[in-house]
Amino acid sequence: MITDFMAAADAAEASGRTLALGRAAQQLELKRGEFDLAVQLGHVRTVREDLSARPRVAVEEIERIRSAEGFPDALRERVRVVGTTEASQLLDIATHRFTRLARAGHFTPVKCYLNRYRAVVWLYLAEELTDMALRYPSLLSDRRLPKELLGRLETGEDRRPRNWRARRASMLLRQTEDPWERAAGIATALDAAHLAEIVSDPYERAYLARLRPEPTRVGPDSPAAREIIERLQLAQDPDEVLWYRMDLARTLEVARSTRPAPRPDWERKPFQAAALPSSAVADSVPAASVPEPVVAFPAPAPAVPGPTPALPIPTAAMADPVVGAPAPTPAPAVPEPAVAIPAVPPLTAHQPAPVLFPRPQQVEPVAGRGRLRRGLARIRRPRTTARTTTTTAP
Repeated sequence: MITDFMAAADAAEASGRTLALGRAAQQLELKRGEFDLAVQLGHVRTVREDLSARPRVAVEEIERIRSAEGFPDALRERVRVVGTTEASQLLDIATHRFTRLARAGHFTPVKCYLNRYRAVVWLYLAEELTDMALRYPSLLSDRRLPKELLGRLETGEDRRPRNWRARRASMLLRQTEDPWERAAGIATALDAAHLAEIVSDPYERAYLARLRPEPTRVGPDSPAAREIIERLQLAQDPDEVLWYRMDLARTLEVARSTRPAPRPDWERKPFQAAALPSSAVADSVPAASVPEPVVAFPAPAPAVPGPTPALPIPTAAMADPVVGAPAPTPAPAVPEPAVAIPAVPPLTAHQPAPVLFPRPQQVEPVAGRGRLRRGLARIRRPRTTARTTTTTAP
């Protein structure tokens, strides 16, 4: 009880020095979408008391951002996003030219959402577009695009989803230092089949699913919108899938060396006893169980016809008897036990007993039946004759 009370007091004290994300967005005068993007980009740092707890913002971090020069306009400008039309106006180029440059991979989206037609609308950081225009002015001012870029566009290549996935993974890795959470962020770009090949342990996959970051908000929450965004988050190209697989395998090695994934007690590896020395094993085995060595005797030589050789006489028998010594007493004969053998009846050929079948009983005719039949026949015959006569009459 005292330990639980102290833990609750420490948590209350810590929550007094931190703010929830919604309250922190109000203190920084940002919308919730702008605040989430600021956290993902690293402009606002968050803390967590535990891996299962929601991130919070320390009061010191709020004070640091509010005391910066140009607050809050400077912070809003750093998280301002624009669409294709506004981006082309910002760069002073045509809309279709900006779209082709973005499809070729020169501009990386930072967010996306679905419109009412369920089409993906990409958003870009205005600050990055301005820096791009200053560093590569020829890419925007030249009348013709490079041949390499035109060749990729003719094949139908669109690198916006791939660049967005790479940027999203980097933003997720920037928010945490825990290796298991970093692995969970990388695993969001792989489907279940690739994830099962890399992470064969089901308890590790369950742990990664529990640490999986929240899905991207795309506006109206509907099953169709979630399906589109989930498909958009998965790597498509073979080289992209290979890159995420290698990155996940490398991050998992670091995570396993840090701590194992939680699992139930009955699933943990059993204790393996140390191997005993050979002498202890030999002493523990009973003598009766030790097999005796098998001695191979040579096969006897074949018998050769001829005189029977004389048997050798033992040396003790050839020695002279001692004078005055009593004659050796013969050993008493031990009678063999009589075994009663039951008498066996003589074997005879098996003769099966004859099978007797009952004879069928003869049914004697009942007296009077024949007379009855003859009487009926006499009665019917005249009627038949009369009918015939009646029918054939003219």
